[in-house]
Amino acid sequence: MWVTWREATRRALYGDGGFYLRERPGRHFRTSVHASPAFAEAVLRLLGEVDEALGRPPALDLVDVGAGDGALAASVLALAPPELAGRLRVTAVDLSPRPDGLDGRVAWAPAVPDGVTGLIFANEWLDNVPVDVAELTPDGPHLVLVDPRTGEERLGPAPDERDRAWLARWWPLRAAGDRAEIGRPRDEAWASLFVRLARGTAVAADYAHPVDDRPPAGTLAGYRDGGAVRPVPDGSCDITAHVALDACAAAGERAGARATTLTTQRAALRRLGVTGARPPLALAHTDPLDYLRALRRASEEAELIDPAGLGRFGWLSQSR
Repeated sequence: MWVTWREATRRALYGDGGFYLRERPGRHFRTSVHASPAFAEAVLRLLGEVDEALGRPPALDLVDVGAGDGALAASVLALAPPELAGRLRVTAVDLSPRPDGLDGRVAWAPAVPDGVTGLIFANEWLDNVPVDVAELTPDGPHLVLVDPRTGEERLGPAPDERDRAWLARWWPLRAAGDRAEIGRPRDEAWASLFVRLARGTAVAADYAHPVDDRPPAGTLAGYRDGGAVRPVPDGSCDITAHVALDACAAAGERAGARATTLTTQRAALRRLGVTGARPPLALAHTDPLDYLRALRRASEEAELIDPAGLGRFGWLSQSR
């Protein structure tokens, strides 16, 4: 049965028995959350900045979107000083069942609550919002259809008017055979999240590319058990594609964002104190165990800000 990539991905990830309804992301690919506790510490610093900008309200929200196993939400809560922890309302948002053993103070929900005052943080969430794939032909772009059982593809009809407009603005196709992932559903997903923010900041951290440097072959990929696999949308693997965060930023501004920052994870985390700096060699002589701990920490931080790896992620931050 031939369907669009958007529909095939929706079924594979979120349909009955879908990949993300039965699997935790950490088992299949390495995220910033699991790479180092420094990531949660940086999010806590960011949360502190948001708290200060809001005048330290009596209740401050932290909403972790696409929470997976809830590790980020639980870690930030555990690291928060008592005064802040006492005001925090922490919500982990995910369609999968609540993990066993998760801190009871962390609420588990299938959607972002309304009226958030604080920080909404979406780490590697937008890349799993299903999108259609288009390919340029001599008579214009056509949708790519896929057989979910095999991953075999064929060309289908032309995209609708709204998707053609999105392609023209955000991912112009230049030569026959060029491909694009049509990011309009992600723009809409980000805007629907942002409108639930009453006051504060929303951040999306994800693999991304800018409008002047879109990859001509697209970025559709599959992951399973820690490695890349052929993206067959049969529910056996993660199906993902990089995000046009600049288009999402424009959608957020239409939804009411008054301040926008689009940068890299490397720059964002360095501003929040993640430097990857190695400990002084002298410490190895005075306190070898402390030196080894500090060296391990430096290595973890370096992974988070590696410009060829996780540090290449885009960070979109928008506030109201």
